[in-house]
Amino acid sequence: MKRVALITGVMGGIGKATARAFAASGWRVIGVDRLRIDAASSIHHAIKADMADVEESQRIFNEVGNDERRIDALINNAAIQTCKPLVETSPGEWDAVMATNVRSVYLAVRHAYPLMQGRNSAIVNVSSVHAVATSASIAAYAASKGALLALTRALAIELAPDLIRVNAILPGAVDTPMLHAGLTRGHLRGSSIKGLMEDLGRRTVIGRVGHPDEIAEAILFLADNRRSSYITGQALVVDGGATAKLSTE
Repeated sequence: MKRVALITGVMGGIGKATARAFAASGWRVIGVDRLRIDAASSIHHAIKADMADVEESQRIFNEVGNDERRIDALINNAAIQTCKPLVETSPGEWDAVMATNVRSVYLAVRHAYPLMQGRNSAIVNVSSVHAVATSASIAAYAASKGALLALTRALAIELAPDLIRVNAILPGAVDTPMLHAGLTRGHLRGSSIKGLMEDLGRRTVIGRVGHPDEIAEAILFLADNRRSSYITGQALVVDGGATAKLSTE
């Protein structure tokens, strides 16, 4: 029987790559997104829903329970970003970021728990390097990703007796639509998306921006109990070495 992975935010850059990676490795993929899900994607079971809404989250996992009867890996990838100074961020914008990036994970874990308990299953939370080192005009996003990292550690402790491992991935700069949207915050040099991306890439140790497929492979590693069975409560940074480098370098 195929193992079942549920991936939220599956229409984002990292989400699509993660669906491809799991499908290529023989998993059955459930994809969830607020956007219409591409029928040509590597998704076997598509669900259009808002993960941050209580009733919709419950509907998702009721449907999965009825149709799949199990979840072997829950990938909490859904996220939004607001790029502006904190004092210019409205309460509504702040709440929207926290709802999508943190509340959705709380609801997903709560509702997925009966389908994961006792299965040697795994939860992978897609946090960000902004949880540990950040920049200006992205405070709401950084706070949400820091909260997700703390939640990962707490869940690892709580869910270990139920044979559920919980880890976090902290991607750095990855070539996705979300990164492109945030490139104009003023901390980079360049007059075009290409120029801004090149400047950002030069700031990493490896010397380039990452690809979504590289993040997807790291997620697959942490989700697969055959590869990472003794890892829980950890944060795997996948950032091309960016956070290893002093700001004075």
